[in-house]
Amino acid sequence: MERFALIVNESKDTGARASRHIDEYLRTKGATCLRCVQHREEKDGYVQYRYEVPDGTECCIVLGGDGTMLQAAGSTFGRDIPLLGVNLGTLGYLTEVEADSIDQALDRLLGGEYGIEERMMIRGALSGAPGEVYHALNDIVIARCSSLRVIPFNVYVNGLCLTSYEGDGMIISTPTGSTGYNMSAGGPIVEPDARILLLTPICPHTIGSRTIVLSDRDEVRVELAANSGRDTSMVEVTFDGMERKRLTPGESILITASSHTTGIVRLCRESFLETLHRKLA
Repeated sequence: MERFALIVNESKDTGARASRHIDEYLRTKGATCLRCVQHREEKDGYVQYRYEVPDGTECCIVLGGDGTMLQAAGSTFGRDIPLLGVNLGTLGYLTEVEADSIDQALDRLLGGEYGIEERMMIRGALSGAPGEVYHALNDIVIARCSSLRVIPFNVYVNGLCLTSYEGDGMIISTPTGSTGYNMSAGGPIVEPDARILLLTPICPHTIGSRTIVLSDRDEVRVELAANSGRDTSMVEVTFDGMERKRLTPGESILITASSHTTGIVRLCRESFLETLHRKLA
């Protein structure tokens, strides 16, 4: 690799110290390093941020935390550009490198001493927006956005009704996303290179509700129940916490494994369980 691009969470890169150091270090090694420009977009009343990644980029170095990594994944979607995360946040499950070991990581990257994990993604298609398809590396979340009323919804798998829930919402997560909102909602932590779907209810109004684990070949449809007698007009679907769409009673979202993946650069030989122990210690 010789052509790099920097995606930087400026609020975490105090004084631009880390990004400036990486830029100068790569240039002294004969590599090129360009900084991606962040664009603010307003869509359907929501604000989201995207990065403009230059053509010819062989690897994006992402400075921040897991949220910045998800923004980078969205900005490079479909372009086969792997991401190397430098953790400037707290836990940073998606980031590979800590701030105090940047030079060693760059040397290994330049020397070809790395692997790339192809992480599973999921796609969602809303019944109320034919032709629109959205992809997520972490999760697709259905949740209320104002009212304190519980949400009634039905879950179908491969066309058959699996169950009905009332609660605050539903998380449909990838293995990569299992350490995110899914974990906070009581869902299991899964090896990131697995290929499964996790369905985790958010604060279900029932006893005994648990995460449902499905194959990546399964097709999940979550329907917001119609004619429930409740105000469910303020329910939205979010994709990796960025793209947001409203869901109205009677509408549904169809979720399947995506044909796309996100490449995550791996430099160390530490196993997932060792990494998990270190992050949770």
